[in-house]
Amino acid sequence: MSQHPLPDDLHLETLAVRLAADRSQYGENSEALYLTSGYVQPSAEASARRFAGEEDGYTYGRSGNPTVSSFEMRLAALEGSEACLATSSGMSAVMLMLFSLLKAGDHVVYSQSMFGSTLKLIGSEFARFGVESTVVPQTDLAAWKAAIRPNTKILFAETPTNPLTEVCDIAALADMAHNAGALLAVDNCFATPILQRPMAMGADIVMHSGTKYLDGQGRVMAGALCASEKLIKEKLLPVMKNSGMVLSPFNAWVVLKGLETLDIRMRAQSAHAHELALWLEQHPAVSRVYYPGLASHPQHALSMMQMSGMGGAVLSFDVKAADPQHARTRAFHVLDSLRTLSLCTNLGDTKTLLTHPASTSHGKLSEDQRQAAGISQGLIRVAAGLEHLDDMKADLLRGFDTL
Repeated sequence: MSQHPLPDDLHLETLAVRLAADRSQYGENSEALYLTSGYVQPSAEASARRFAGEEDGYTYGRSGNPTVSSFEMRLAALEGSEACLATSSGMSAVMLMLFSLLKAGDHVVYSQSMFGSTLKLIGSEFARFGVESTVVPQTDLAAWKAAIRPNTKILFAETPTNPLTEVCDIAALADMAHNAGALLAVDNCFATPILQRPMAMGADIVMHSGTKYLDGQGRVMAGALCASEKLIKEKLLPVMKNSGMVLSPFNAWVVLKGLETLDIRMRAQSAHAHELALWLEQHPAVSRVYYPGLASHPQHALSMMQMSGMGGAVLSFDVKAADPQHARTRAFHVLDSLRTLSLCTNLGDTKTLLTHPASTSHGKLSEDQRQAAGISQGLIRVAAGLEHLDDMKADLLRGFDTL
């Protein structure tokens, strides 16, 4: 069905609702879900040209799908990137990036405060194939610079980090990477393009776990890499086609629809997180709160500049305790006392989710690695949802008041 092209000057909020592949001949208003693994070709010659990359057109589910394309177009527009490649999960996006851009003898510099699975993937799994790596403190620019070697290919940062919400200077790291002939990759899962657009600050690759805020209701797993069209076509897409880390059409459709409400969700949930952080900071059962929106956060000024004046929707706090075992016991008590909020290791849901990082997301790490990452046994992560703020506080008080 013919349709008018969208104007070139639309705002991000409009693109999040409107940008997609062309409508079918039926004129559907909500984007169509194309559940198919293969595509009927108009002729053998056309099929040959399409498989050879000489003609546009879908050939096989591992190589592309209209619903997946709609999601990629929409996220690329929000991030301000030339192109986007969807993957089956956030970790598959990390895997695809590293596998596509690295070989034995190459070197990666990455933050010690990154997601536990990312630390394990780079430091252990890729090390088995001869990829060298150096972990550095997230906020220490001098350490990042000192870690760079002649064979460094990627600087990889997550900002804010999971779960301590440490923030790095994206523009400074971009300059550092480019001066060394390397690429800067940024995990933008916590902030999303609503609050932060790393490519506008010099990043070369933006990685997402669409499982989190892009979906927004904890329904499906998804991932994505945003980058230049050249990087995706020449480096990432060939590996994708051969490895099969593709996003399913159904999951793509769910996350595509999630993007339509991303702006209002991120603003509302960030406001809840900020109020909750202020309240927790004053509670006698809490020894410390980690949230970029607080004036007490070490990178508060930087985060306000990079994240559109908001702190995001995730915070963490340490339960006050005498020693690590006592801290673990007290943290577990707070979590086990929940009746309204969810004890759940995901984040980005409209429901408020709490988790104990030391035994979940960072449970695979050694105690030394956890200590280096600042993950204490008393730490609880909160991903603020859309419940009433008073109900959130009341549920936490069930545990605090009975410690």
